[in-house]
Amino acid sequence: MTCLCVILGAIAVILVLKILIVGAIFKDEINAIFDRDPAAKSSLEVILTYSGLHAVIYYRLTHVLWKWNVPLLPRMLSQYAKFVTGIEIHPAAQIGKGLFIDHGMGVVIGETAIIGDDVTLFQGVTLGGTGKEKGKRHPTLGSNIVVGAGAKILGNINIGDNSYVGANAVVIKDVPPNSTVVGVPGRVTRQDGKKIDVKLDHIHVLDPIMQNLEELQDRIDKLENK
Repeated sequence: MTCLCVILGAIAVILVLKILIVGAIFKDEINAIFDRDPAAKSSLEVILTYSGLHAVIYYRLTHVLWKWNVPLLPRMLSQYAKFVTGIEIHPAAQIGKGLFIDHGMGVVIGETAIIGDDVTLFQGVTLGGTGKEKGKRHPTLGSNIVVGAGAKILGNINIGDNSYVGANAVVIKDVPPNSTVVGVPGRVTRQDGKKIDVKLDHIHVLDPIMQNLEELQDRIDKLENK
């Protein structure tokens, strides 16, 4: 019984130390979760159960090993992370602070992808290449960007700051800052030069085709009235 108590005590101490260390090192990511996910109730819950945070933790470790030119181990750890989280992040990718991967299952971030600060990715997002090209072949995302569920951003393209990529959009061309992208292939509409809604509203996104149709209908109505 005494031995069991010692073991349980040691496990409890290790768990507490883990929580404190993760909470200190990944403060920006944890704060991002509380800012953007209404389901987050406590730091303990976030640290223990959020697979997106776990994927970022594994990535930070493998990225350091990758920069140190450690052979094989970074890729092995990243594959293990994919197995336990459902999220695949190449160790060579460059990711800023405050990344929030919500739900996360099926998210893929390629080797030469670059992500700025305070970016949000939902499940099924792919930051991928378009073929067997060498060099920079994955997208670059600026800061304060939201990428909706199932969206695919492919190739060496740039997504400007404060932009929103709608769910299931397929983006293969550069996107200017303060824009919304929807559809297949992705079509860009300006958000009047304003930052996207911080509430992450997935429903009320501007569709450029619908905007054009509405403008056309408005002109027809005016002509009919005349």
